[in-house]
Amino acid sequence: MPTPTSNIHASRVQIQELRTRSPHPLSSSPIAFKEQQGRPPPAAQQTIAGKLSRNLFKGLLFSQLTLTSLLVIVLTIRGLILASSHHFHPKKWYPPLLASVGVSGVASLAWQCIFIYNPSRAVKATFWLSPILTCSVGILLVLIGSAVDAGIGAVFVLFAITQSLYGCWITPRFEYTDKILSLSTAFPPARTREVVCLSIIISVVYSGFLVTGIGGATSTRTNLDLMFISVILISLAWTMQVLKNVQQVAISRARYVNFAHGEDMDAWDGFRVAIKHLIGSICIGSTLVPIIVLIRGSIRSVNLMSGSSDEVMYSGGDCFSSIANKMITYGNKWGFVHVGAYDKGFVEASSDTWKKFRSRNELEKVIDSDLTSSFCFLSAVSVGAVSSLTAGIWVLLIHKDYALEVTLYAFIIGYFVGRVGLAWIQACILAYYVAYSEDPQSMRFDGTIQNRIQRLQMLSARRDNMELEVGREREDGDNS
Repeated sequence: MPTPTSNIHASRVQIQELRTRSPHPLSSSPIAFKEQQGRPPPAAQQTIAGKLSRNLFKGLLFSQLTLTSLLVIVLTIRGLILASSHHFHPKKWYPPLLASVGVSGVASLAWQCIFIYNPSRAVKATFWLSPILTCSVGILLVLIGSAVDAGIGAVFVLFAITQSLYGCWITPRFEYTDKILSLSTAFPPARTREVVCLSIIISVVYSGFLVTGIGGATSTRTNLDLMFISVILISLAWTMQVLKNVQQVAISRARYVNFAHGEDMDAWDGFRVAIKHLIGSICIGSTLVPIIVLIRGSIRSVNLMSGSSDEVMYSGGDCFSSIANKMITYGNKWGFVHVGAYDKGFVEASSDTWKKFRSRNELEKVIDSDLTSSFCFLSAVSVGAVSSLTAGIWVLLIHKDYALEVTLYAFIIGYFVGRVGLAWIQACILAYYVAYSEDPQSMRFDGTIQNRIQRLQMLSARRDNMELEVGREREDGDNS
C-alpha cells in the first residue's frame, strides 16, 4: 500500500519495533504452521450439521450465481430484440448507468488513496461530505418533477439531515477513532493492494453485467420483469456481501497473525485460502450478519426513541434488548477473524469472539464507541452518491423518464462497490480488537484501548453523579 503520512509515523515505528521483539516464534503459531499446508487448522472436530450447512451455503452461492447469470443473459438478449417494439432506448438507458458503475470503482479506489494518505482527515471528511452528497442526490430527484420522484428525494434529504446530526453527536469520538484506525492499518499485510484492487474490479465487472439484465427487464416492464429485477438486485446484494467478507476474512487473518503472534502473512495467500476452503462459512456469515445487525439496530433505535417510563414498555424493551444481545453473540462480524484464523464455523467463531469481548472489562463499550463501522458505511454512501449523481445528471439531460430508476440503481451499485473497497480497513480493525481481547498485556499493543476504557469509565461516573444530583434536587423540591 502507499506510504502513510508523517503524523502517525511515531506510532507506526513503535508498532514495528514491538513486532520485531515478538516473544512468539513462528513454530508456536498454529496458523503459521498450517499456512505451509495451504489452509488454516480446524479449531475442533466439525459436526455433521456444520459441514452440511457450509456445503449447503457454498452450493447456494454458486447456484445463484449460475442461475442469475443465465437470467441476465436471457433478459439482455430479449431486451435488445424487443426494445424497439416497447419504445425502450438502450443507447439512452445503458451508457449513464454503465458509466456510473465505472465511476463507483474509480471513486472507491480514490477513497483508498485519501485514507492511506491521511486517515484522520479522511474520517472527518467522510462525516461532512456524505451528508452533502446524499442531499445532492435528493435535490436531483426532486428536480425530476413527479410526485414519486419528489417523495424519494425527500427521503434522501431526510437521510442527509440525519447524517449531519449524527456527525455532530459523535464529534468527541473522532480522536479515538483516528488513533485506532492509524494503529490497526499502519502496516497492511503484503499484497493487500492487489487483493483490494481485484475485489473492486470483480465488483465493478459483475455489477456491469447485472446492469445489462436489469436493462433487458426494464425494456418490457411487465410484473414478471419487476420480479426479475428484484431477484437480480438481491443477488447483487448477497454476492457483494460475500465478496466483501472474503476480503475481510483474508486480510483480518493476516493481521490477526501479526497482532497475536508477531508474524507476517501474505494477504493474497489468505484470499486464496478463503475462497478455496472457507467460502461456506463466509456465505453463512454474509447471510446472518446483515439480518442480525438490522434487527439489533431496530430494537436499539426503538428503545432510544421510546424513552417511556411505563413499566410495561420498559420490561418489553428490556426483553427485546436481551434478545438482540443474544442474537449478536451467535452472529457478528468479529467472527470472521476466527473463521480465517482457525477454520471455525461462523456461529462458533462469533460466539467465541463476542464472549471474549465480554470477559474483558468495558471492552464491549469501547467497541460500541468506535466509529469505524460508521466511517465505512458513510464512505460507501458517498461512493454511491457520486455514482448516482453521475448517472442521474446524465440521464436527466438526455431522457428524463429514465432518471429515477437509473439514479437509484446507480446509488445501490455504488454503495456496494464502496463497501467492497473499504473491507480491508474493517478487517484490520476486527483483527486488532480480537487479538487485543485475547492478550491485552501483549507488547504489540499500546495504551490506546486501556486509555479509552478509563475515559469511558470517567464519563460514566460523571453521568451517574449528575443523575444522582438531579434526583436529590427533585426530592428536595417535592419535600418543600
